[in-house]
Amino acid sequence: MAGRAAIMLALGIPVAAGLLYLVLGGAPLAYPVANALALLIAVPIAAFLPLRLAERERRMLALVLLALLFVPLVSGPHLGTVARWLPLGPVNLHAGALALPALVVLAARDEDYAPPILLAALLAASLQPDAATALAVMMAAVGLYNAGQDWRMVPVAGIAFLASIGAVLRGELPAQPFVERVLVDLALREPLAALGLGMALLAGFLMIAHALPAAKSTRHALAGSLFGFSLAAFVSNYPSVLIGYGAAPILGYGLALALARHTRRD
Repeated sequence: MAGRAAIMLALGIPVAAGLLYLVLGGAPLAYPVANALALLIAVPIAAFLPLRLAERERRMLALVLLALLFVPLVSGPHLGTVARWLPLGPVNLHAGALALPALVVLAARDEDYAPPILLAALLAASLQPDAATALAVMMAAVGLYNAGQDWRMVPVAGIAFLASIGAVLRGELPAQPFVERVLVDLALREPLAALGLGMALLAGFLMIAHALPAAKSTRHALAGSLFGFSLAAFVSNYPSVLIGYGAAPILGYGLALALARHTRRD
């Protein structure tokens, strides 16, 4: 029960703080409604969905998630040379934020194929191009190295760093209010509110890194991905995951937490 509580709090604290920000900040009503619905779906998945997958099943799921990262390149929508979104009726979901959290958990659980999984995700991020997903891959690799001293993560992190720079140079888009650079924009207007929102995001990060009922490699890889996404939103025009408008990261981290729950804590 304590493990499930940690999972729900890790996701619920930053998303609830983000909902408060969206409502009080005057965001369009559809924004907090979409995030709230995503949270209502993600929390039961994260805390209660039985996902005890065998090795073969985990690798099949990894292939499906990797394929999702490449779908926007074919389906669009395209903004110039940028294609980062999965079309789902009237809604476009950020492919990296939806698929990558679960992918880094699967990579952490697959000693043989961890580098290829991360490098394949990085290839998709480079083609989209999406520096946020590339930075999330980089920090997930750093987390995996920190957890297990796996030297193979060093070149993965280095390649991801270079790919993120290339993606920024090729794929910069204007920031969208309530979606991107949330903490930076809020800090310029209401520093105390930005501090509170940032602390909520930090609480989620720390709970993922230290409190989840999961193996150290899984916890550090998943926390690393969250740090990478958040760093991208701080330094450039990329989505502020969990605290800004966007259902994809809420659903993505919900699935990732469900997968992480079935690893043995060390």
